[in-house]
Amino acid sequence: MERRKASDYPQELLDLFDQYVHGGIDRRAFLEGAKKFAVGGMTATAIWESLRPNYAWAQQVPKDDTRIKTERVKVDSPQGNGNISGYFARPASGGKLPGVLVVHENRGLNPYIEDVARRLAVANFNAFAPDGLTSVGGYPGDDEKGAALFAKVDKPKMTEDFLAAARWLKARQDSSGKIGVVGFCFGGGIANTLAVRMGTELSAAVPFYGAPPPAADAAKIKCPILAHYASLDTRLTSAWPAYDQALKAAGVTHTGYVYEGANHGFHNDTTPRYDEAAARLAWQRTMDFFNQYLRG
Repeated sequence: MERRKASDYPQELLDLFDQYVHGGIDRRAFLEGAKKFAVGGMTATAIWESLRPNYAWAQQVPKDDTRIKTERVKVDSPQGNGNISGYFARPASGGKLPGVLVVHENRGLNPYIEDVARRLAVANFNAFAPDGLTSVGGYPGDDEKGAALFAKVDKPKMTEDFLAAARWLKARQDSSGKIGVVGFCFGGGIANTLAVRMGTELSAAVPFYGAPPPAADAAKIKCPILAHYASLDTRLTSAWPAYDQALKAAGVTHTGYVYEGANHGFHNDTTPRYDEAAARLAWQRTMDFFNQYLRG
């Protein structure tokens, strides 16, 4: 399939798709709303298909890259759903290294998130990407089915699963003792939540277009925060000024960037909402941030 860009679609249509992705409307309602954009022989269903992820586009680091080692692991989560499985990637060279927890969107551990873990391993981090859908059978290989399963998971217990995964990563024998978290969409909210829950156990948090924690919880955050937002993602970006003020009031080291002209999900290189310039800049800033706060 030819890669399309966000600029190929009316913003109203992209906003409608964002509502669908986040459960505000169902597929039928999206297709109904997309009908008025179905011109030039393009059906509403074809529009929907063109906006869905194409995971062949996401592979920046091959699964068999000799620079890294990957494996599936299972982590005990007694306060959560019993256990959580995930994808662990580390440099082939070994040694004690800082870790980064990678938290997926509201679809489960898909190939894009696995590739993000491999990108971190290539950058000399131990990376663990847990699957929040473990308790309902795991990511099913299809985002539609993943969304349906995601809605069934006990959310407080899923949060405990990610907390258990972070502590497992930190306690590993090949860990330097410092870990960070990066999360996208739902995962961005989890990154903020872990910053609140873990205090000094966490050394850095990078939420990409993530929901902020309650303002009163900002004082519990003890690690630096690097937040990325998209200017066209008004639903979440509008919350940044208040979060910024809460972090300032709590004395938390933090930086927030709003990427002009970018849509929600701009880092996800499997959909037309991907913005290459914004994604590359945000990722370089993320790497610089992790290198600053997780090493030494």
